[in-house]
Amino acid sequence: MAGRAEKKDGIFETVKTIVYALLIAGVFRTLFFQPFWIPSGSMKDTLLVGDFLFVNKMAYGYSQYSCPFSLCTFIDGRWFGSEPERGDVVVFRHPVAGTDFIKRLIGMPGDTVQLRSGVLYINGNEAPQEPAGTFVEAFEKQGPLGNLPQCENAGVGLGADCVKSRFIETLPGGTSHAILNIRSSRLDDTPVYTVPEGHYFFMGDNRDNSTDSRVSQNAMGVGFVPFENLIGRADRVIFSSSGRSMLFFWTWRGDRFYEKIV
Repeated sequence: MAGRAEKKDGIFETVKTIVYALLIAGVFRTLFFQPFWIPSGSMKDTLLVGDFLFVNKMAYGYSQYSCPFSLCTFIDGRWFGSEPERGDVVVFRHPVAGTDFIKRLIGMPGDTVQLRSGVLYINGNEAPQEPAGTFVEAFEKQGPLGNLPQCENAGVGLGADCVKSRFIETLPGGTSHAILNIRSSRLDDTPVYTVPEGHYFFMGDNRDNSTDSRVSQNAMGVGFVPFENLIGRADRVIFSSSGRSMLFFWTWRGDRFYEKIV
């Protein structure tokens, strides 16, 4: 009898340990980090389709999306963390669609933002672009959605090189990042946007393949994003796969594991 009781106690302790571990993991995910897969090419070549990362939900303090279920109401909507900074790569809740988006923070509250012939101007000052070669990828289906990339050398066949011009753009304050160009588009020339207080202006690094703050919310674009929609900052790529499933180990991009996002 004693042996059976000890066996039952052992099973109970094992189950209890598993339950506690799952609860801790759930709280950790809810409060601190959120996993995010890159589904589209709007942030190439900073982020590729199939990149997997954890979003730092503590980076800017908590909002209704980074701290759900009213768990952080006692801190009046803010906790440790800093203000968002221009150039951050941020995951946020789309103000209209309600889905999670990832883009680069370009315009701060009170800024004016405009593009002229594909060149970014912030508060009337040009963000200079320096040529940085080309970004080349295979023209083939990418990720679980199986989308084909867009190419500056349009008309290439499957498996051929898909090429885009690459530039290094420097924002006010001195932060730099890569951007890509595919073609001349209507979003290369925009009106002057004035970012309202408490809101932010986001753009994709793959400028001609990004529906972002340049597109109004009336047209299902991102428009201006309020602080409360920010989920967190993307700091590092943890894992990356170019295939339709992470189980296809032959499609893993080992050189991107734990790569810092800039």
